Amino acid sequence: MTNIVLTEDIKRDLQHFLDKTSSPELIDSYLYFVELKYELKPMVFPKEKLIYQSADDAIALLEKQGKLWHETEIKVGFTNQSVNEQTKKIYICPFTGKIFGDNTHPNPQDAIYDWVAKCPENKERIGGLPVKRFYISEDPEVIKSYLAKIKQKEPITKVVYSSAINNKLFISRAAVLEDFKANYLKYVSLAEVQSQNRFQIEEHFLAFIQKQLAEDKIGAFVEALATYKEFGAYVAHWLEEQPE
Repeated sequence: MTNIVLTEDIKRDLQHFLDKTSSPELIDSYLYFVELKYELKPMVFPKEKLIYQSADDAIALLEKQGKLWHETEIKVGFTNQSVNEQTKKIYICPFTGKIFGDNTHPNPQDAIYDWVAKCPENKERIGGLPVKRFYISEDPEVIKSYLAKIKQKEPITKVVYSSAINNKLFISRAAVLEDFKANYLKYVSLAEVQSQNRFQIEEHFLAFIQKQLAEDKIGAFVEALATYKEFGAYVAHWLEEQPE
């Protein structure tokens, strides 16, 4: 029989969960305990319709599949009139390094479209027409790299990272991952993971959940709670609900 020990921290958090939940179900309560015990923080990535055990797991697996970022190069031409300390977003020509800032041009997106369409360095074609390809960045470190005290005669080449999700540029891999965690992952409780059918569960995480839902583990959880007076009413209720 599986033996379960409740630490004081887990006991406190579990009691708070049970007290604030109206008619808490056994499975939901048990899964909350599992989440506490293993310090889980499941994350759903809606774009892939997949739930991961944690943000770190999501990043590790998605990076392995090449779905988070791409390393690329940009040309940095220092044109001080295009970027200043108040610039928050820039549009970048990948062929020449020409940039348009959100606060230095009345319509930077239209301007970059026009620029790359006529750019003499743009040799890329689709159907005989110039490809209108450009980069966008809101990363302060990328923008800062365009602020030069000394104007260079020729643009320099700089390695940056492009998000595979939104195509924005970032100064580092770490910056791409922070943007991903902040804007594209959403926490879901373990009980919600188990009860929903909208998203698939990552295979290793699914195997973990199935292992935890073994009957002997749930029984051990109930037995552990039964040794504490404060959980007595909940245990009695769950036992009453069990089929004869």
